[in-house]
Amino acid sequence: MSLAEELQSGIEQMGIALSVKTQNKLLDYLALLHKWNKVYNLTAIRDPQQMVSHHLLDSLAVIKHLWPGRWLDVGCGAGLPGVVLAIAQPDWRIAMLDSNSKKTSFVQQAIIELELPNASVHCARAEEWQPAERFDGIISRAYTELGGFLRSTRHLMSEHGRWAAMKGSAEQELAGIPSGCRVDRVIPLQVPGIQAARSLIIATCNWSEAT
Repeated sequence: MSLAEELQSGIEQMGIALSVKTQNKLLDYLALLHKWNKVYNLTAIRDPQQMVSHHLLDSLAVIKHLWPGRWLDVGCGAGLPGVVLAIAQPDWRIAMLDSNSKKTSFVQQAIIELELPNASVHCARAEEWQPAERFDGIISRAYTELGGFLRSTRHLMSEHGRWAAMKGSAEQELAGIPSGCRVDRVIPLQVPGIQAARSLIIATCNWSEAT
């Protein structure tokens, strides 16, 4: 099965509607990632076929559970899921943040080459970054445990915003949630080509209630 066929099959299995043009742009991103990975070691996965499932489809699996608006991908690494979201949802504004300059340099190059006017990338630690605007949603894929994720990004979230944490098994994460925060939903995810457990935790916080 070609990369294009595997991507299309996975998208159909997850019930996501993406145009052929959008799918091609996702594959262009994958080609860039594969090319740069040889020199910059951006991801441990080196097989393009495996990248389709473990990077593209894994990132796309959360889309149906997210909401329109201004998003931040914290600890974006090579742009996962931020670049994928920016390609799939051109009406959303996607900012990406990582303290690794090598990875943010790649993401900046991807934004330019893929012509993604709705995406931006910043090299800084989450705790220290002070953007002009706050976000409607903050997402992470491999940033840190749930409690640390919420605490380190609290100053970046708008008043009515929500967090979306992409995890394997969610159970171990729930014990460390800060006071004043609550888990709204834990959504099990089925990602074609990935046998391991995947889940999405949606959380909200009212820091005035924190003790």
